[in-house]
Amino acid sequence: LRCSCGAGGGLVQAGGSLRLSCTASGGSFSRYGVGWFRQAPGKDREFVAGINGSGVRKYYGESVQGRFSISRDNAKNTLYLQMNSLKPEDTAVYYCAARSRIYGGNHPLTPDGMDYWGKGTQVTVSS
Repeated sequence: LRCSCGAGGGLVQAGGSLRLSCTASGGSFSRYGVGWFRQAPGKDREFVAGINGSGVRKYYGESVQGRFSISRDNAKNTLYLQMNSLKPEDTAVYYCAARSRIYGGNHPLTPDGMDYWGKGTQVTVSS
């Protein structure tokens, strides 16, 4: 499975919104639990959101709960992250990732638990 981060990243003012997308190829996308991570300069890679194969169950990191929304379109092999009420501390490189093991969407994902990664897209939130 290969993941490519497409459109969506960029520069936005605090309080604004962005929508990230990630398109997969080379595998049965609906079989994979997928999620978003982010990494700010000098910090560890952080879990943002995860979603199970069917798209019914979702889990969010505490820092984005209530502001971000993860979704997937299995017919298009695409993962999305809608980011609202953005804050300067959301500034980071955002990565989509997938795991071949079953993910129930009921707990955080960890970077070392993922099998495939997109290249990342920069999100910068100005104050």
